[in-house]
Amino acid sequence: METKANYIAVGAFVLTFILALVITVLWLAGAQYSHEYEYYRTNFHGAVTGLGKGTAVRYNGIDVGRVDTLEFDPHDPQVVIVTLQIQPGLGIRTDSVSSIEPQGLTGGSYVEISGGTKDAPMLVAAPGQEFPVIKTAPSALQQLTVGAPELLAKLNTIADRLTTLLSDENQKHLSNSLANLDKTTTALAGHSGEMGTTLTNLAEASKQLPGTVATANESMKKIGKLADDTDGFVRGDGLAQLAGLIADTRRTVTSLNRLTEQLDRQPTKLIFGDRRKGYTPP
Repeated sequence: METKANYIAVGAFVLTFILALVITVLWLAGAQYSHEYEYYRTNFHGAVTGLGKGTAVRYNGIDVGRVDTLEFDPHDPQVVIVTLQIQPGLGIRTDSVSSIEPQGLTGGSYVEISGGTKDAPMLVAAPGQEFPVIKTAPSALQQLTVGAPELLAKLNTIADRLTTLLSDENQKHLSNSLANLDKTTTALAGHSGEMGTTLTNLAEASKQLPGTVATANESMKKIGKLADDTDGFVRGDGLAQLAGLIADTRRTVTSLNRLTEQLDRQPTKLIFGDRRKGYTPP
């Protein structure tokens, strides 16, 4: 009986020791696990094709973690909440954004996080949030998908215009225009010598142009001086003197006219004087 009791005690001790060892290992692993990763969340609108648990997360193109969970937003079924398991110390900032990017031609995808700017504060969980939330941005493929209808419409418009442009009638007009252009260039080539002479003459004329302009400027200065002198003459005493001279000239002309008339009537009077004697009373 005592031997059996000893076996039971030894077995219980071994089981207790193993259980304590497992708990210690799990505790240490959990502590290490909790310090090995940081958790963030990001909310993607629309389809998240290619994402799943374990999908790679990259920070500026470098693998830094994995997707931990994916779940629908209970308030908006169009939003998928993705929890990211990321190595600590990356310094994710408030202006960092996450997007879903295609991974080569395999059809898979990964989550890409941009680095943000150095002056932006570090991203932390807001009150009421379990983990910090990274803003999202549409990927290049999503932007292309959204803009595809508009792009196709523009391509169709361009195709219709090209069809109209390349119609038989327009091709005929284009051929005629090219033929006329060929004739014009041929004619210009035949008169290249004359064109060269003309260009030379233009060059010579342009050389003489500064002198011509200087002469014109000098002439304008002289005309301006003449106008100033004329204005001074009109406004000063010159005009009054000219009026007096004209009046004297008129009086002289009048006297000459009278003298001429007397000569016509009595030509001897100027030579012999007036010989007539008047009546002398006794």
